[in-house]
Amino acid sequence: MDATEEKKPFPVKKAVLALCAVTVGIYLGAAAYFYSHFLPSTTLNGISVSGKSAKQAEALIEEEIKSYRLTIQTRGETGTEEESIEGSAISLEPEFGDSIQKLVRQQNGLFWPKALFVPQTLKEPTMVHFEEKQLKDEMEALVCMQEENQKKPVDARCSEYSSEGYTIIPQEPGSKLKKKACLRVLKDAVSGLKETVSFEEEGCYAEPAVTSENEALIDLVDTLNLYTGVVLTYDEGEKTETLDGSVTHAWMDISDMQVSVNEEAVADYVDELAGRHNTVFRKHTLRTSYGKDVDITNGDYGWKVDKEAEKAQIIQDIQAGKSLKREITYARRGASRGEHDYGDTYVEINLTAQHLFFYKNGSLVVESDFVSGNISKNYDTPTGIYGLTYKERDAVLRGENYASPVTYWMPFCNNVGMHDASWRSSFGGAIYKTSGSHGCINLPKSAAQKIFEGIEDGDPVIVYTLPGTESPAVVAQEAAHVVNLINGIGEVTLESEQAILTARKLYQMLSPAGQAQVANYDLLAAAEAQLAALKAQAAAPPQEEQPPQEAQPPQ
Repeated sequence: MDATEEKKPFPVKKAVLALCAVTVGIYLGAAAYFYSHFLPSTTLNGISVSGKSAKQAEALIEEEIKSYRLTIQTRGETGTEEESIEGSAISLEPEFGDSIQKLVRQQNGLFWPKALFVPQTLKEPTMVHFEEKQLKDEMEALVCMQEENQKKPVDARCSEYSSEGYTIIPQEPGSKLKKKACLRVLKDAVSGLKETVSFEEEGCYAEPAVTSENEALIDLVDTLNLYTGVVLTYDEGEKTETLDGSVTHAWMDISDMQVSVNEEAVADYVDELAGRHNTVFRKHTLRTSYGKDVDITNGDYGWKVDKEAEKAQIIQDIQAGKSLKREITYARRGASRGEHDYGDTYVEINLTAQHLFFYKNGSLVVESDFVSGNISKNYDTPTGIYGLTYKERDAVLRGENYASPVTYWMPFCNNVGMHDASWRSSFGGAIYKTSGSHGCINLPKSAAQKIFEGIEDGDPVIVYTLPGTESPAVVAQEAAHVVNLINGIGEVTLESEQAILTARKLYQMLSPAGQAQVANYDLLAAAEAQLAALKAQAAAPPQEEQPPQEAQPPQ
């Protein structure tokens, strides 16, 4: 080719220009078209109107309205159930006005390429008309709206107690519908010509106020399991007793998702606990130094549960949430467990024999005669089993008409106790019946000293009577004393009552052998009969004098 030959234009450039011209032409033509038609991928109230003019869209919607049916999804027993409302039942009709035309005008046709990839969904609530009352009537006629088909929701809640503890019972959604919400949802659905609506998804159901995720409920169940999970083992020597959730669950009070322990219920349990473990004021049996058993039913010695302290401790243990082993909280304690809780250190006082024994750790330390309360003056020494209250040296015992200094003072029942009695020269026998103490156990000083040195506060003092343990000489002496008392009654008057009562009381206190020696018992019985007659006569009202009656002539 000649170097000077003229170059020709490159044909590719022309092709590109031509393509651009065609593309621009298509774009502008389409843009002009979509100024009066809906953009691609456009739906109006659920109906595809892509590329349609306002008139064409209206025609489509009119056709849709003629066959319109709204399907309503509801909760059923086994899942989702469906009911429907026909458009004709609510007088559904088109009512366009210029609403669709306005939607078309609001589009920007220049953006039609974007619409190919980004669908647009339009809603126009004013293009249909229906009768709201008819819609309400149709709604109320639905099966799901009938009262008998609606079940109220049930809140999640705490289960009853079981051996596995407490659990959360899940909420039950139920099928209770909120009418106002349902009607609003149906109106919106019909206005938008929606084909399906779900009452579930639209929140038309009454929901439980408390669900299983509720933090307060979770805390409640955790607390209940913490409290009832506590196992309290009472260590009572050779025996143990267990308190656990099988009992304590009944003590749980629940208010506003908070747990408290019912104090009255705990107190009732402690009463039962004390009933099983208290030995105070209960019968104690003692094998006496005379080889016979005696039952002692009086006295406050023994184990006694401190009810208030134990109740408080149980509540504290439960709220701490930790199992433990401990002893019951006692206000008083015995020397040992079991039936013979007085142990092997005690003072044994036989009022009948006027003789006592002091045992320490099972060994006899001292035995001695004594003088007890003067029974002729009703100063009887109380029988029973008691704990030594305290012991004191060089005390002064004061009464209404006396003040007696003693070296060894050991009270065990209020103001009754053991002490030395330096003013006495003899002990034992029947002295106590007429010349006894004011109730105390009068002892020789040496015996009182040995007991004082060996006994400790709280050690048991066991006081009893045991007929048949009197000495023959004492029996004869006591019988003779009763004989003299009976003989001393003399002529019976109302003033003889105290002498008769004293003689009867002392006679009753004699052993059968002693009573057999009272040869004048018949005089006592006769005196009692005469006294009763005198008292009856004194109590009778005086008789009024009757006026004399005139003599009647013979008939």
